[in-house]
Amino acid sequence: MEQRWITFDCYGTLLDWRSAYRRILEPVADGRVEDLMHAINAAEPEVQRDLPTASYKDILRECLARAAPDVDRDRLADGWHAMEAFSDTPAALAALHQAGWKLGILTNCDNDLFEATRAALGEPIDLVVTAEETRSYKPALGHFEAFEARTGVARANWVHAAVSWYHDMVPARDLGLRRVWVDREHSGHDASIVTAHIHDMASLPPAVARL
Repeated sequence: MEQRWITFDCYGTLLDWRSAYRRILEPVADGRVEDLMHAINAAEPEVQRDLPTASYKDILRECLARAAPDVDRDRLADGWHAMEAFSDTPAALAALHQAGWKLGILTNCDNDLFEATRAALGEPIDLVVTAEETRSYKPALGHFEAFEARTGVARANWVHAAVSWYHDMVPARDLGLRRVWVDREHSGHDASIVTAHIHDMASLPPAVARL
């Protein structure tokens, strides 16, 4: 029987980067932590385009420098290990494994940053592809191409699930993958380009079973 794979983005889909950023930045945000987080998030795609082969730690440093020049550039990278899973993540991953799916992660992150948070997922991950390995950042296709080359998976047996419409759903559509948008943020983007549209990980195992 051919292996069935489901791949994920990690931060925002499985692990709660927003809550972690709040904890890390609140002491230096002068009461404007939400504004600072928005500025960092808005800067990230631009920084990744400007520095396409930089480490993610350098991306974090540059985003923070652009958003808040007076804040220690290393603050986000130094606090990364404290990232926690969304409450619905471990059970959903376990259910998918039990249903016979192999689990992969395609992350715009460095190897060591991911390893610092791997245990928070609560379920073993079968394969991880990082930006450090591909030297590119989604929505570029490097992660997807590296995963396909390493696993030999048929695209008919591969589902991609993620929160980001821009970084994940668009490239997954372009590759013809089945794609589940875990739209935790109710972003308002075009849901017509995805195969299934859900809002939490608890809904993912039944959604995948229906594909």
